[in-house]
Amino acid sequence: MNGDFCTNEGALKLKQKIEAYWKDRGFDVNIDLVDAGFVAAMRSGRTDVRSNMVNGMPSRNEGKASRDLVARKKPMGAERVAGWA
Repeated sequence: MNGDFCTNEGALKLKQKIEAYWKDRGFDVNIDLVDAGFVAAMRSGRTDVRSNMVNGMPSRNEGKASRDLVARKKPMGAERVAGWA
């Protein structure tokens, strides 16, 4: 079935799609596929897609984009502290 992300193949495609999306934006996300086995309510097997993201967003400490953002920020009053440019 096309668009069925509960199968092994569909879950793998979804994993690759999510990883590629965030990689293009400078983030490295960890996506795991978990075989949930047979689910009586679905009358089939299921593969879960799990990640280290929170509400669909990478955590702030993930990836180059986040590190660059942190590097650009200066604390208030930084211009008066020796070593801050």
